[in-house]
Amino acid sequence: MEIDNTTKNHDSIGENHVGTSADTPMKADAFKLTSAEKIEIIKDDVRHIMETLGLDLTDDSLSGTPNRVAKMFVNEIFGGLDPQKKPSASTFDNKYKYGEMLVEKNITVYSTCEHHLLPIVGRAHIAYISNGTVVGLSKMNRIVDYFAKRPQVQERLTIQVVKELQKVLNTEDVACVIDAKHLCVNSRGIRDIDSSTVTSEFGGQFKNKDIKREFLDYIKLDTTF
Repeated sequence: MEIDNTTKNHDSIGENHVGTSADTPMKADAFKLTSAEKIEIIKDDVRHIMETLGLDLTDDSLSGTPNRVAKMFVNEIFGGLDPQKKPSASTFDNKYKYGEMLVEKNITVYSTCEHHLLPIVGRAHIAYISNGTVVGLSKMNRIVDYFAKRPQVQERLTIQVVKELQKVLNTEDVACVIDAKHLCVNSRGIRDIDSSTVTSEFGGQFKNKDIKREFLDYIKLDTTF
C-alpha cells in the first residue's frame, strides 16, 4: 500500500505547531455558502461530536450548545475569514510632519490555533514610520483583531498584520511583535502553563538594529493609569 506522506506528516505538523503558508489556507469556494447556511451545517456537526462523546443533549444546559458554538464560529472567533469584515483603514496626510516612529502597544490578541482549535491569547505591539500618511490608532487594533479572528499560527498572524499595514500606509517601515500563550501548549500536550511564544516581523527601517532597538525599548515601557 502506498503511503501518503502528506497524511503521514499531519500529526508532526500539528504537534510542532508548524504552519505551511504565509496566507490563510482557504478553499476556492469558501464563500459559496451564506453565514446562515454555514451555521446550520456546523450546528449539526457540533451536535454529532457531542453525542459521540456521550453527552445528553436533551439536558437544558447542553441543548443549546450546538447552535451557540456554530454562531460563535461563524460570527465571532472565525469572523476574520470573511473579507467583507475586513476593517477599512482610511489614511490621512501627515500634516503635522511627525517624523518619528509611532508605536501602538499592548493590543489584545484573541486568536485560535489552527492545529487544535484552542485559544491563543496575548498582546501585539505595532510600530510604523510615516511615509507622508498616518492611520487612525484604533485601525491598528482592528487590523490585529481581523487577522486574529481565524484559525491561525502566530508567525502567520504577525506577518499578515505587517503586510496589511505596509499596504495601507504605502511604506515598508512597519514592525510587529506578538507575545502570546497557546492553550494547545498550556492545557494539553506538554501542559506548560508558564511558557509563551514571541514572534516578530520587521520591515524597512526596522531592520536597522538601532531602529529595532528603539522600538523594542518602547514596548517595555510600563504604561499604568
